[in-house]
Amino acid sequence: MGEQSPENDLPSRIARLVHTHFDTLPARSKPIVRDDGTREWIPMAGMVVVRGENTPEEELTCVAVTSGAKCLAASQLAGCKGLVLHDWHAEILALRAFNYWVLNEVRGVLEGERRVASVATDIDTGSRSSASASPSSRFIRRRHPSTKNNPPFELHPDLKVYMCCTCAPCGDASMELTMAAQEDPTPWEETTPADAGMASATATATATATQADPDPSPTLLDGRGHFSKLGIVRRKPARADADSTKSKSCSDKLALRQVSSLLNHETALLVDVTASAYLAGVVLPETEISEVGCQRAFGRDGRMKGLVGSSSGLVGGDGREGEDSTGYRFHPFKILSIPSALADSLWKYGKPRQPPASSSSTAKYKPGTISALWVVAPSVGADQVVSGIASGVKQLPKLAGSRTGLYESIIGGVKQGSKASAPVVRGASALSRVRMWGALRDVILSDEHNKTGSLVDERLRQVVSVPTYAEFKQAIATSTDSGRAREQALQAAKTVLVPWVPNSGDEDWGLEVLIDTNPKKRKR
Repeated sequence: MGEQSPENDLPSRIARLVHTHFDTLPARSKPIVRDDGTREWIPMAGMVVVRGENTPEEELTCVAVTSGAKCLAASQLAGCKGLVLHDWHAEILALRAFNYWVLNEVRGVLEGERRVASVATDIDTGSRSSASASPSSRFIRRRHPSTKNNPPFELHPDLKVYMCCTCAPCGDASMELTMAAQEDPTPWEETTPADAGMASATATATATATQADPDPSPTLLDGRGHFSKLGIVRRKPARADADSTKSKSCSDKLALRQVSSLLNHETALLVDVTASAYLAGVVLPETEISEVGCQRAFGRDGRMKGLVGSSSGLVGGDGREGEDSTGYRFHPFKILSIPSALADSLWKYGKPRQPPASSSSTAKYKPGTISALWVVAPSVGADQVVSGIASGVKQLPKLAGSRTGLYESIIGGVKQGSKASAPVVRGASALSRVRMWGALRDVILSDEHNKTGSLVDERLRQVVSVPTYAEFKQAIATSTDSGRAREQALQAAKTVLVPWVPNSGDEDWGLEVLIDTNPKKRKR
């Protein structure tokens, strides 16, 4: 793990592809040099789908590129109403962008089926064409008709999904790197007032934490503090005096995805969890890899080892990594490196390494405030899907030869030009909670789709039609087979990922927030 790779191997090709897409983005989405000479830096992440890996037909597709280094304070959640992103670190945006792409790909398939059915009816064939006659997706396919009451789609089995990052994910996997970079390695003081009682629900599970202190604190620890405590869940790093957040570190969220899959609770209603739905590997610069930290955070012998070789709490989870396995299980991903020379040549927006004590450099650096978000258009039905789901979103015709499905610039968890402190629907990212729920609702309830007989499960229509987001998540977890399986898997993962403190406070709202009560006046 973390060995140097030749510059033409798969990790390096993945890195070049992702960076090419980011480089092609407009300047407004990239870090700048401020008027006072301060240089901005930003982490970047990309999602790449590989078809037919290690075959002559191998094909790489960049499906999402994101950047970001910020998250929302816990005190701000109550006013979000689903319109504000809670966490826009690059890796987390990339995960949400991947699900947006999957949902669009499903919608593209359904649009293709609808058009075929419409044509067949118009020419009076006497029977509608089957779904197999529709333009096929390169990434999504229908499952066998016998899979009743299960998600109707799945990712093609010859796909593998990789994430490419410009820096190590914050949290447990990067603690050794964080310690080494400190001028003063003394851990920050723990701020107890805001944390009191935060982890009471998980206190009983902390005894199972691996490679941590015998009696780890039941609170969600600061991202850069308490270096003696390893193998535990941390909050997103921030200044010691910053307003507290409950967003878990990228290391912890990626570790959870090794069990819950890349699919979130919305897309997992439509797309089944198979081997292709798990992250195959994370590509990092070799200087951003701590083998000890990555093995502890993600590996089979680290804090996740309690899930290896046991099906307890997991559906179909026997610890094996067979390509034909289905259901939720612990699926460790690989950590793949690219040479530092290549990484340095590709990325000029990285956080500067700690200058030597004798350095006379007076350059100032700060994390950038603008986050970039780009998602490729679906492989089928792009005209209908892009105009339908991403209506009103600025579009780039193409990026590095790939047709654009979504392009946004995010500041403070909302689209550039809006305010997170007073969120409105116009400023809500396509990846926000309310827009993702609304997009799923539109797919399931659409009369055009229902006419083809594609989605006829009444339970799904009931789930997406509940009054509040809290009830929506609860209905998924209790009213659907796929939701129950996912919830069971999440609970199993949280027996080893401790202390897992819920980031609650933004659930008491419904899809009525998508109604724009104060539309902009048209310019004459």
